[in-house]
Amino acid sequence: MTKSTAKSLALGAAIASMATLVLAHGDVAPQAVDTTGLPEMGEEWLSENPYRADKVGEETWLRAIEIGASGYNQNCARCHGLEVVSGGLAPDLRFLEAEEYGDEWYVERFRVGYTQNGTTKMPAFGELLGQEAAWAIRTYIEARPDEGALDDYADELKALRDQIAGYATDGNGTDGGALINRLNEISGQVETASGAPVADSVAFRAARLIDGTPEGYKAAQEALTIGLSAAN
Repeated sequence: MTKSTAKSLALGAAIASMATLVLAHGDVAPQAVDTTGLPEMGEEWLSENPYRADKVGEETWLRAIEIGASGYNQNCARCHGLEVVSGGLAPDLRFLEAEEYGDEWYVERFRVGYTQNGTTKMPAFGELLGQEAAWAIRTYIEARPDEGALDDYADELKALRDQIAGYATDGNGTDGGALINRLNEISGQVETASGAPVADSVAFRAARLIDGTPEGYKAAQEALTIGLSAAN
């Protein structure tokens, strides 16, 4: 069985499990998402993610990730899990293919929701949150690293975190560029579960927080601590 086939089967099983979903989402009122900073998409809904990393510049993609993370945590995490790691009651959206087929399934559910036997399992978010929020959340979801994608680098990332922790109190004379380069090298090896071109991994995040200041090193240290803890 190929990795792609396994992912498709896993997603199919998770989607099927929605028929017996116990934890109803319908009793949660959708929370508005501030999409300031994202290009507007107009009124006609698209069928493919316009904020995907290979379609926009890094600045727009990073903004979509930031907004999408906030929107997901407010509206989706309760059922689909923190960092999009499902507990089994709802589909594990990390495995939804980052291509038009996956986008079409996602945006249909986002817009109209899901109802079974008169019970709302997932509310309709489309009219309330809008297209920009929808695709920002999609961008965040599809950028999740694959299962175990950082396992080979966990020990090194812990060592880098400890090194960075020292710089958070005294960054004088440290080579931040070397740290950034190594974190970027690691992040470049991390694959997404969805097949999206860039993973929003903890290594990727930490590299972009280092700016040579103690505050930047502290933020990178915290990002690595939280990310490595979540991975375990």
